[in-house]
Amino acid sequence: MYAIAAGVAFLLELAALAALGYWGSTTGGGAWPVVLGIATPLAAAVLWGTFASPRARVPLATVPKLMVRLGVLLGAAVALAVAGRRTLALVLAVTVVVDQAVLMALGRPVAGAEP
Repeated sequence: MYAIAAGVAFLLELAALAALGYWGSTTGGGAWPVVLGIATPLAAAVLWGTFASPRARVPLATVPKLMVRLGVLLGAAVALAVAGRRTLALVLAVTVVVDQAVLMALGRPVAGAEP
């Protein structure tokens, strides 16, 4: 069961990057959509790799790491809603919350981390 929940968590991470890129590409005019479409998911990936990944460069305790992870994932859902994709935003947010609840029930609240 853990492998499925961790796999879903990974897919949610990819979906969050795509959602942030979509939001960025629909924001503003001129060159801003291109800049934000690239910079927003890139910034999220750097934040994730630094603080939230299983092999993060800056080790955090479980709760702060969990807060960073949920902040990025649920922030991507908010970005989708702001970009006008409310149904997708709701699906993403609900899936994030359910997957996180499953991971917590399995005793491994941060997917990929050692138990």
